[in-house]
Amino acid sequence: MSNFSKLKKQSTLGALTQKLVKEAEKMNNGGNAADDKYWKLECDKAQNGYAVIRFLPAPDGEDMPFVKMYSHAFQAKGGWYIENSLTTLNQKDPVSEYNSELWNNGTDAGKEQARKQKRKLSYIANIMVVKDPANPQNEGQVFLYKFGKKIFDKLMSAMQPEFEDEDAINPFDFWEGANFKLKAKNVAGYRNYDSSEFGKVEALLGGDDDALEALWNKQHSLAELVAPDQFKSYEVLKKRLDQVLGLAAAPAARRPQEDVEDDTETEMAIEEQIKKAPSFKKSEPAPAPELPTVKGGEDEEDPLAWFQSLAD
Repeated sequence: MSNFSKLKKQSTLGALTQKLVKEAEKMNNGGNAADDKYWKLECDKAQNGYAVIRFLPAPDGEDMPFVKMYSHAFQAKGGWYIENSLTTLNQKDPVSEYNSELWNNGTDAGKEQARKQKRKLSYIANIMVVKDPANPQNEGQVFLYKFGKKIFDKLMSAMQPEFEDEDAINPFDFWEGANFKLKAKNVAGYRNYDSSEFGKVEALLGGDDDALEALWNKQHSLAELVAPDQFKSYEVLKKRLDQVLGLAAAPAARRPQEDVEDDTETEMAIEEQIKKAPSFKKSEPAPAPELPTVKGGEDEEDPLAWFQSLAD
């Protein structure tokens, strides 16, 4: 069926009217349609939470099942600075430049400020929610999921097991992947995901190819999230940074060789693993090769969203 035929069918069924009414209600209620694409684990007052999700393959026409995003979120006398970093695109970013100056000025105060303003690393992938006790209406639906290095390390460990008696799996595979049990708890005042784990290898939706293809077609584009037109320009970010830090008359900073204390060596190691990891394109299931393991530290599920909530 052509797109025009689909349009005509939607008109006959009244689907377009229903969609317009739904979107209008969101606007009137202050809702953000873009936020509806993202799923977040809901925790109780004790900061404990549980859900089961399935990481999905790369969307149709794209090569990778996840994208990497850098962002900055900090507060100063001029308000909050909450922006995605141009270093995501391998371009110079005003915060990274200024942090480099702070780090190199030889003072403890400069280094401390640079630490508070350092970029945050997060990843975004498509998931299907298998079980969500707090919001059962999400079950069976496709969402974007933003997560940090802790969960990313668990994905990499699944593809590159540490011990010989562990079988490597591709957690993004429809047929040879596995559900991910997301378990959150409060450790020393911070949300911790150490107890999260993959279940047994099993085909999603019972391996029904028709159902899987329909699910695949519902996935959101990941490449669009990190397209250049989704980022503010260097000039706009620089102006905002100057306002927040009170640096309106500050001279232009030089471009650093790397961000301050960003675990660059670890990130390079991860990127090298990604190059060696099994292909994520839709294909017949194949055993994943054994590769070296990369260890990581603590992180938050969605650092940028957390800071945004504070700002709001």
